[in-house]
Amino acid sequence: MRRATATATAGLLLVSALVGCGGGGSSDPVPVVSAPATPATPAAPSPPAPVSPAIPAVATLAEFTRLVWSDEFSVDGLPDASKWGYDTDRNKLGWYNNELQYYAANRLENALVLGGNLIITARKESLATAADYGNQAYTSARMVSRGKASWTYGFFEVRAKLPCSWGTWPAIWMLGTGGVWPDDGEIDLMEQRGGSAADKTVVLGTIHTRAYNYFNGFLGAGQGSSKSVPDACTNFHSYQLIWDGGKVAIGVDGVTYFTYTKPTPFDSNTWPFDNPQYLILNLAMGGDLGGAVPIGFVSDQMVVDYVRVYQL
Repeated sequence: MRRATATATAGLLLVSALVGCGGGGSSDPVPVVSAPATPATPAAPSPPAPVSPAIPAVATLAEFTRLVWSDEFSVDGLPDASKWGYDTDRNKLGWYNNELQYYAANRLENALVLGGNLIITARKESLATAADYGNQAYTSARMVSRGKASWTYGFFEVRAKLPCSWGTWPAIWMLGTGGVWPDDGEIDLMEQRGGSAADKTVVLGTIHTRAYNYFNGFLGAGQGSSKSVPDACTNFHSYQLIWDGGKVAIGVDGVTYFTYTKPTPFDSNTWPFDNPQYLILNLAMGGDLGGAVPIGFVSDQMVVDYVRVYQL
């Protein structure tokens, strides 16, 4: 191996000498071959700029045209923890209004973002091993923006498809951040009864205050109205709220069907709506509005396309 290396080295030196003196006496110049140019690497395309959603006409009329908060549910998995938490406070003792569900936290079976939608699923099952299990036969989820986002006034829009099953009680609503009900007020953008097939073609919009609520309102029950939405459980619809210093107006797909006007005179008993409220998305089972749950119920869903909040 050493000999072969030495011979090869000598040969290389001889070639180098010949090239260095013009190739052994020839007057012709030695051509210089340049390496081929490396083509420039094209710049990576810039990601498309996010497209702002079109401002709904009803929001423009109310002058709420600045999108201040939204969830488009664009990342699959659990809901965005920076925007949503879970309300599980009453699992052990049982939920209000004679509801039958256990609200789970951080559980994909009950709250899942998939394909651009939030899917809240109520299921017939018992989580008997959970530390806060309260003997419920159904599970679901109650998503809240409490402690993460709240607002005073604005245009709120939630595009959703509701469950068709009897015994389900979906709701899109708001509560005051003070934590005292009904003193801090409640605004129900959408509720739906579950006692019959007819119930699944109608939605409700309601407000509750200390003076007006279904339990001990000294001026009467909660104030509200209803709207026929025949395909509420088979198609998406936009459930909307216009809330300003003088009114709370609830509508569907750009049509207002209930308005609560600030009383004159007013006090905190009749108008607690000058303070922040947070959003809630939930699917309850049974209870005062859900009605009896059929024996054959297995599961059903409320599917949310987006949640958007506009302000001045």
